[in-house]
Amino acid sequence: MQAPDTITIALVDDHKLFRKGMVELINGFTGYHILWEANNGKELIEKFTSDKLPSIVLLDITMPEMDGYETALWLKRHHPQVKVLALSMYDHEESIIRMLKSGASGYILKDADPADLKTALTDVVRKGFYYSDLVSGTLIQNMHKENTHKELAKLNERELEFLKLVCSELTYKEIADIMCVATRTVDGYREALFEKLHIKSRTGLVLYAIKHHIISVS
Repeated sequence: MQAPDTITIALVDDHKLFRKGMVELINGFTGYHILWEANNGKELIEKFTSDKLPSIVLLDITMPEMDGYETALWLKRHHPQVKVLALSMYDHEESIIRMLKSGASGYILKDADPADLKTALTDVVRKGFYYSDLVSGTLIQNMHKENTHKELAKLNERELEFLKLVCSELTYKEIADIMCVATRTVDGYREALFEKLHIKSRTGLVLYAIKHHIISVS
């Protein structure tokens, strides 16, 4: 019987032999279970009529009928609570950036060690994102580089201070104490950032800070 806290995963890849191996690998991880398998994005979408949804979609990029980019965008629009971990043979900068912009919470190569895959799955659930060495560093600095200075200019000094603090494990009350302001003032900073940056959650603020190199990913 599946434990109630088991992390469920939908695996989307058009190579059946590879998929079979991944199913055996992931089901062998303690606390993880493959809920669905699909050959492509179109087949995956057909499964989303179910009441039980996966925690993570492990998504290949290059697939027939509906590729990973289209599928990630569909999930972002229709099921934003479901995290996407991109799975690919390619380490091209363009592919990585495009998948992250399409809504993926991380990117891992198909030849990664099993331990790295487990770490990626765990990070996506616990932190809301997974950035390996492949994605961090230069890639993170390059993401949205055409908008970075313009968007950061929208934020005042106190909002930037709050943004850095919100990327920690501190509660909003603890952040208020550090900033020497009332909790309702911190709530105001949060709502202002949500509006200015078009973000709807604390996780979104963390991802924004990482993408714009406001905080370190190390």
